[in-house]
Amino acid sequence: MQINTEGLVLMEKSVGESDRLVTVLTRDEGVIRAFAQQAKRLQNRKLSSTQLLSFSRLSVYKGRDKYIINDAWPIESFFDLRLDMERLSLAQYFCELAVVLAPEESEAGDFLRLMLNSLHFLAKGLRPSLQLKAVVEMRMLALAGYMPDLVCCHDCGCYEADTMYFLPRSGIITCADCISKTTQQEPAIPLPRGVMTALRHTIYAEFDKLFSFRLLDDGIRLLADAAEQYLLSTVQRRFATLEFYHQITRM
Repeated sequence: MQINTEGLVLMEKSVGESDRLVTVLTRDEGVIRAFAQQAKRLQNRKLSSTQLLSFSRLSVYKGRDKYIINDAWPIESFFDLRLDMERLSLAQYFCELAVVLAPEESEAGDFLRLMLNSLHFLAKGLRPSLQLKAVVEMRMLALAGYMPDLVCCHDCGCYEADTMYFLPRSGIITCADCISKTTQQEPAIPLPRGVMTALRHTIYAEFDKLFSFRLLDDGIRLLADAAEQYLLSTVQRRFATLEFYHQITRM
């Protein structure tokens, strides 16, 4: 069966002298792994359209047990990301997240939209990197069915206070009056009012407004820490790209 779709290359691997095996997040088929024959030849337009972080129009043959990219036309290469090691490493982390959390062989338009917008803001430097990281982690988890309950205090129903406490292992929040009931069971992250609002925004906001919030640097660091702890507690696995990103940022 022939499929015409759009997709973002999340991973690539050389096969022989001229072919590539690519992992692609597609709009219509989710995450697929496909062969791109002759993709490394200079005269082949698949050379640029099947490399890492390329967003392309794809003509794909879907067989019984494999995908083959017959043709590809580049739309956006996010070239600016390759000029900055920190941004590139964060982009690769986003790609690894998509491989783990996005569906396979089913529609994934929301995941693709999230990735493309995040890479655009990251490449152009239009939002702080840690803010983008938190948005991608929280929203992608929500899309994958791992949405935390951030509406109100899990115990008393309090919606807002000067400080709310986020429990990343349980994915719930509690207020200062109720925190003593839960801290014996698991650690909690204290979040000031503005950071709590931002954390809610990452999962509840309409997509058109998803990236349109501002925090001071300290607030962004708190938000990023809360999001990362929730992600790692939820998926229960390590990410080599995340570890590399942290190594880069500590240099």
